Amino acid sequence: MTKVGAYWLHEAGGSAATEPLEGDVRADVVVVGGGYTGLWTACTIHDQAPDARVVVLEAAACGEGPSGRNAGFTNSLWHHVAELAERFGDHAALALCREADRSVDAIGAWAQERGIDVWYRQAGHLKAAASPAQEGRWTPSVRGCERLGEAGRYVELDADEVERRCSSPRLAAGALMPGSATVQPARLALGLRDAAVGAGVAVHEHSRAQRFTSRPGGDVVVRTAAGTVTAPAAVVAVGPAAAGFRPLRGKLAVTSTHMVLTEPVPDVLEEIGWTGGEAISTAGTYLNYFRTTPDGRIAFGWGGGRVAFGARLGGRIDHDPALSERVRGDLLTFFPGLRGRRITHAWGGPVDVSPIHHAVVGSVAGERVHYAYGFTGNGVGPSHLAARILAALALEQRNELTRLALVEPAHARVPPEPVRYLGGRILRAALLRRERREDAGRKPGLVTELITEMPRRLGIHLGR
Repeated sequence: MTKVGAYWLHEAGGSAATEPLEGDVRADVVVVGGGYTGLWTACTIHDQAPDARVVVLEAAACGEGPSGRNAGFTNSLWHHVAELAERFGDHAALALCREADRSVDAIGAWAQERGIDVWYRQAGHLKAAASPAQEGRWTPSVRGCERLGEAGRYVELDADEVERRCSSPRLAAGALMPGSATVQPARLALGLRDAAVGAGVAVHEHSRAQRFTSRPGGDVVVRTAAGTVTAPAAVVAVGPAAAGFRPLRGKLAVTSTHMVLTEPVPDVLEEIGWTGGEAISTAGTYLNYFRTTPDGRIAFGWGGGRVAFGARLGGRIDHDPALSERVRGDLLTFFPGLRGRRITHAWGGPVDVSPIHHAVVGSVAGERVHYAYGFTGNGVGPSHLAARILAALALEQRNELTRLALVEPAHARVPPEPVRYLGGRILRAALLRRERREDAGRKPGLVTELITEMPRRLGIHLGR
């Protein structure tokens, strides 16, 4: 029987929840959101200013949101270096990718230093073509790394080299980011929460921010059902729920992704040669992505889920039986040897999508309210970098981190609702139609091509 719900939290075992906020408290920084970004920010502020009082408010329990449901791919940004260089210039792109790379290493070092087993494994991320139309989509960033003097960060592999790492009838040539890692996402989220509490950060779970008041030159007041936090500075790190935060409503959209998990299949992994622990994804717009676990399971996902209306994140965004069946079917096309093997878990979750396809950090004009949003499916590693920037902003520091290209970049706004939702549905249908035709070796068709080209013409990047 397939269980509905992310496997990671069950495997991590959980731990006693922290107490909800009660009464009125004062802090130096209030952090809204107890996922990766919020918790990394709180821990970083404490490390840099041990006497600062930091309060974290989490609407549910830490790890129940996207931070505990993702695939655990821990990437830098080298696979986006070409578009980053085109948008921001070589120097800015190189500085950003190097800092993102440091964050991948820092996550592993953080867990090792504290003796927290988050399954950190730095075995690389392989992006491979699953159809002829996907061939070579990695080449601009591979060449960009070479041109910028970082040739080893992203390297091309021919089809034989890909097959030696993972033999699948769907995979052809690809490219490898050797510095990428995987983690058990819920173990990392819970480890972060416990480390923050142990350091003296006040973490209040089941404390949804109901009202947010801020004015230039004044304090920020965050109200929950049972109390308030008043602080001179605030950090908003709520992931896809940022679509409901008034200053960000026109800056991101929300889609969904869905995953399934097999029973332990070490015999299948041995047969196909996928024993190195690489994280793997395809090169489509709506990509498939998959990784293994220490006990020989395959976690397999697809990023082509439904579009959310505004910040409505429940329902089929969290679990869609039809999409879970599609993902199960896709899994068998990549790994036919899994026929007859059990799928033990299936789940989904929201993805916050920025128009430039990577995270954005910024501040509300004239106020000490700082935010991050738009991780676009690559949040585990970049959340650590975003948190380092947010901590600097909250502590009123200005340094090389706050000058990185992901801080306050100019980009197109997304349409308001309901245009965003209706347009997103039309675009999704066209993208799926294009990819089906490309997979079959056919041209997309004029109407499909016009629709799928529209975001680029509006300055919205659809990453692959």
